[in-house]
Amino acid sequence: MNEPQHDAEPPAPAVGPDVAGADAGESPEPYFRLAYVPGATPGKWASVWRERLPDVELELVQVEAAAIPAALESGEADAALGRLPVDKEVFSAIPLYEETPVVCFSRDHLLAALADDEVVSSADIAEDPVWVPGDDVLFASHPVPGVVPVDPDGNPLDRVATTADVVATVAANVGVAVLPMSLARLHRRKDVTYRVLSDGPAAPVGLVWPAERTTDLVEELIGIVRGRTVNSSRGRGGPASRAAQDAEAGGTTAKNARSGVKKPAKGAASGRQGRSVPGRGGAGAGGRGGAQRGKGVRSTPKGKKKGKGR
Repeated sequence: MNEPQHDAEPPAPAVGPDVAGADAGESPEPYFRLAYVPGATPGKWASVWRERLPDVELELVQVEAAAIPAALESGEADAALGRLPVDKEVFSAIPLYEETPVVCFSRDHLLAALADDEVVSSADIAEDPVWVPGDDVLFASHPVPGVVPVDPDGNPLDRVATTADVVATVAANVGVAVLPMSLARLHRRKDVTYRVLSDGPAAPVGLVWPAERTTDLVEELIGIVRGRTVNSSRGRGGPASRAAQDAEAGGTTAKNARSGVKKPAKGAASGRQGRSVPGRGGAGAGGRGGAQRGKGVRSTPKGKKKGKGR
């Protein structure tokens, strides 16, 4: 039997930055720990985080789905990409996406003759033993299709421990398994394939955090996963972002003082400010605004009369 071919998984980071050796009086470097369940892909959000908050280290740690609540409650993680639903009395959650369920089976199984884009239904596996792993994330509140695997004497067999074990079991063509697509891909093997299960339970994934710890950094992460721009983020922002915003605010204040405009549109060009107060342009306005005011002077009736006199 071929050995499973797993995707490379990142090593689990340390529990937190080592500050024991920090000099007295120095503040430890800020950090944020994001847990994620197997199959989840936090990379795109991590990249945005590192651009916006370069001074806050983001630690990614993979945690089994069932262990996410304990990791959050203990402070081992500040937030998580976890399986939904969660206890709403303890945690806040934002649904992100739902994973499609698939049926995994040996390449020697009859279903392997289907085209890659064909789907199967629960009726197609009604007579197949369906192996459910001990770390299952689909059937807590849904009936399992197919039949329960039994030993030669007809006694029901216990669940195998992990999803990886289930995939190895179905590779021997002794039944099938129903998994979220991400886990089927994570534990893929050359001798196992899968097809989408049309009427299976979906596997929702969401951003989860302790309801009593909705910090500024959590708000930053919420803004990132919801696609907010840096200017509309409700969180603390990184020093680079704050410096840019402060510089923009300072520049706007200086322009307001020179032009007398109390509430200019954000990002308004100096030329537009110049047009808002015609006839008052001075050396302080400068730039395109000054040139446009100059054009205005040449177009006045007085300019025409002088031209005729010359």
